[in-house]
Amino acid sequence: MASNRISSAVILTRGEGQGLQVYLVKRSPKLRFFGGYWAFPGGNIDPIDYHGDDNVERALKRCAIRELLEELNLLSTTLGREISAAQKETYKGWIAQQPERWQDLISGAEERMDAVCKLITPPFMPLRYETQFMQLEVPQHETPVVDKQELTDGRFIKPQDAVEAWEQGELDIAPPVLMLLRLLSEGDINTFKTRARQMTQGFASGALHPVFFSPGIFTAALKTPTLPPATTTNTFIVGNRQLYLIDPATPDRQEQQRLFDKMDEFIAAGKNFESILLTHHHADHVGAVEASSQRYQLAVRAHPLCYERIRGDFIRGAAIHDGDTLNLGTAPDGTADWQLLALHTPGHAVDHLCFMENRYHALIAGDMLSTVSSILIDPPEGHLRTYLDSLKKLLQHPVKTLHPAHGQAHRDGHALINRYLEHRQDREEKIIAAISATPQSLDALLAIVYADVAAPALDLAARSLLAGLIKLAEDGVCEQTEQGWRLA
Repeated sequence: MASNRISSAVILTRGEGQGLQVYLVKRSPKLRFFGGYWAFPGGNIDPIDYHGDDNVERALKRCAIRELLEELNLLSTTLGREISAAQKETYKGWIAQQPERWQDLISGAEERMDAVCKLITPPFMPLRYETQFMQLEVPQHETPVVDKQELTDGRFIKPQDAVEAWEQGELDIAPPVLMLLRLLSEGDINTFKTRARQMTQGFASGALHPVFFSPGIFTAALKTPTLPPATTTNTFIVGNRQLYLIDPATPDRQEQQRLFDKMDEFIAAGKNFESILLTHHHADHVGAVEASSQRYQLAVRAHPLCYERIRGDFIRGAAIHDGDTLNLGTAPDGTADWQLLALHTPGHAVDHLCFMENRYHALIAGDMLSTVSSILIDPPEGHLRTYLDSLKKLLQHPVKTLHPAHGQAHRDGHALINRYLEHRQDREEKIIAAISATPQSLDALLAIVYADVAAPALDLAARSLLAGLIKLAEDGVCEQTEQGWRLA
């Protein structure tokens, strides 16, 4: 796996006390990392930021200065004097064309940047960032202006107002930014810095990050023996006061303890766990079922077919069927009658369930979709036509944020579902183009249809190819003979 990318993010503040405001930017939805989310400005470190030395901490501050100029047209803040618009444009040109002049210009300016804390992205995806968060006061005479390239909007807002807007479902805020906004809303800037450093030091020691892509849905990406490129499976804690534990997945004792520490934290805060819910029976989703059921005396609830496929000394609860609802109580914004709707979505697994909540329209999607890879349909239990029908069933619901079992959440559920359907259609067309009147072996077709797949993944690709051929045989397009597959 590639090493973490090194980046800076800047907490731009204005005012103090109850009047404190922070500047948030909206990232372009085209960006791979937190695309469409509100965040702090910043970006990746560049060779120019090292300024002739190998001190990473200083380079990160210079990175922040450069990003503020490029993204928000801010420079007076760090140089300590007013800079005209024309001068700023000149200095932007220096960054690419005259790097030495740029380096000389900002020499010493990094001292105005106050390093607050450092965060490493939880292991949702192979692409991870090690980000240094800085804090900088913006003078009243200077106003940030977003560049409209990687950013689409920007605004000053009180931290508590931003958090409330998130709880109302009005702002999609990146999880680490939400965490820091909560801390900012609870005290003055100095108290914030102290608490932020303490909290992030806890993460470095193994504590789970407070990852909320949707209100009331906590995500824990825990190490699990699963299919690559994924290395983790997401366990979810859903609810506000009444909580459900969904897919306690990891069999690793240390990872289980990290989860239990977080559950104990919720319980200490007066919250109550109702039961354990399972999306399906696959081993990378049930590794901690027995341990969590016994430790907290929680019943395990799943589709009836799931109970036939899992083992262990757990407390069996009432089965869940398609269309069943589970009471969540009151949503984070105070909305009553908050519920989880169970949707039976077979195809990947016969017992597969998704869970849709009715306030923010977030979907716990299990293995129906992923944001790190495609989904394996493995015959005979995996059935492609059924899987595609289940994806189309999900489109009948107003899915906003989609929470997969592998990878970070996707803020446009319908877009992701449609992308999956298009991918399957493209692959089917490749299979049809490869089939001929002369029978061909599975291996021969695999070399044609999955020519874009690396050798280590070919065994899994072969299972997917078989699923596609079975569907086409059901459609009357091809047939299997003793010699191989051919056109019908």
